[in-house]
Amino acid sequence: MKREDIRIRDPFIVTDKEHNCYYMYGTTDLEYGSLRAGHTFTVYKSYDLENFDDGKIIFDGSEIGFWADRDYWAPEVHIYNGKYYLFGSFKSEDHRRATQILVCDTPDGKFKPISQKPVTPEDWECLDGTLWVENGTPYIVFCHEWVQVTDGEMWAMPLTEDLSAPAGEPFMLFRASDNPYVEMASKENYVTDGPFLYNDGDGKTKMIWSSFRGGKYAIFHAESDSIHGQWTHGAPHFDFDGGHAMLFETLDGKKMISLHSPNKANYERAQFYEI
Repeated sequence: MKREDIRIRDPFIVTDKEHNCYYMYGTTDLEYGSLRAGHTFTVYKSYDLENFDDGKIIFDGSEIGFWADRDYWAPEVHIYNGKYYLFGSFKSEDHRRATQILVCDTPDGKFKPISQKPVTPEDWECLDGTLWVENGTPYIVFCHEWVQVTDGEMWAMPLTEDLSAPAGEPFMLFRASDNPYVEMASKENYVTDGPFLYNDGDGKTKMIWSSFRGGKYAIFHAESDSIHGQWTHGAPHFDFDGGHAMLFETLDGKKMISLHSPNKANYERAQFYEI
């Protein structure tokens, strides 16, 4: 399959230098003309980020009686303590949207939940959980969704060493409207989507995340002295209706950003840009 043949939102890349290939995860079990999704996660393997295999299902909730039966969104796969951990968003008719963590020994094997229930607060609408490790402590960073709080919020929470449970109370990092460039997505709602944290050697904790400006999806930047610090905000990037981004390094060492664009049902495709 060519890259442009794969409808995908929230593309997340894992570079496997040992086997000279890439693995692409994302929201792909999508209904036609809708952002609603089914109950599977799929990985696509590539050697050049343009040509991919046909995809392999790595998690099907119906096979194990998983609590969530819909909207399997935004899987991220992080290598941590020698294993591959998938952070995904899930929902069902009788359960709020939540992030749960799955694990596998390989990047393209069958992933399994590491706990009986999601790690995000049970009575919150949450999505887009990501992993961040600072000073040896693992954290989940996630969005408290605008559908519940109107002004979308970014939160963090420490996890146990095996990532199976909270190790403390969640704490807020910022609200969407704290960035002066963010505009309302609809009516009075401000969106927080797709956090991805990184550092580039200057001692700062940095984040890219997505919201809206000028009626289009865009990527925003924030940084702090630490996960517990005060966050400052910057102007949008890739404001051509592209977002839910992450950063990765190619096999030959180039620094890249991965995102989907346009943010329009049926037309979303993975886009990769050198930064």
